[in-house]
Amino acid sequence: MKADGGETMPWWIWLLLALFMLAMVVSGVVYACLHGYRAFKDVAKLGERTAKRIEAMGKPLPQNNENEAPFFTRPLKDAADRYADAHAGVIERHEAKRSRHAQQWAQWRHCND
Repeated sequence: MKADGGETMPWWIWLLLALFMLAMVVSGVVYACLHGYRAFKDVAKLGERTAKRIEAMGKPLPQNNENEAPFFTRPLKDAADRYADAHAGVIERHEAKRSRHAQQWAQWRHCND
C-alpha cells in the first residue's frame, strides 16, 4: 500500500495498456502508409494524363493547305461551304451531347428498380 492511501496498479495492467498503445500506433502507421501509397498512385496517374495532354498540345495541328488565299478574296461559295461544314460539326456535337444525357437519365431512372 502506498503512503497516500492509494494502491498501485498491477504490472499486467501496465503491460496490457502498453501493448494496446503499441498496437494502435502500428495500426495508425499501416493505415497512413496504405493511404499514402494509394494517393501516390492516384497522383502518378494524374501526372501521366497531364503529361500526355501537354505533349499533345505541343504537337502542331494538321492543316489543310487546299487554298491559302485569304477568305475575302475567294469565292463566296468557299466560305458558305466552310460554314456549312462547321455548322454540321456543331449539330453533331449537340446530338452526341443530347444522346449522352438521355442515356445517363435512363440509367438514373432505373438505378433503384
